[in-house]
Amino acid sequence: MTSTLNKLRFIDLFAGMDGFRLGFEQACHAQGITPNCVFTSEIKPHALKVYADNFPNSPIHGDITQIPAEEIPDFDVLLAGFPCQAFSYAGKRQVYAISCN
Repeated sequence: MTSTLNKLRFIDLFAGMDGFRLGFEQACHAQGITPNCVFTSEIKPHALKVYADNFPNSPIHGDITQIPAEEIPDFDVLLAGFPCQAFSYAGKRQVYAISCN
């Protein structure tokens, strides 16, 4: 573990448009903790643009399945979104079409 009492290194996988990161960083700041994002991975073009606009100095790595584990820096906390297309309007909310019978 690389953290001290007031610092945390984190990675942001399947980052989307940065919602997890924003919330995590706000919670850290509220507790007097300095968050440091050491790695970000995302592949969706529209999400990449929003993320880059909000965090212009934070490099975004591509497809996490193509990145060797040894290239991911040490971290204390892993943030990760799950694919939400099945729940979203963009994905036509098809999760609700699944039969539970």
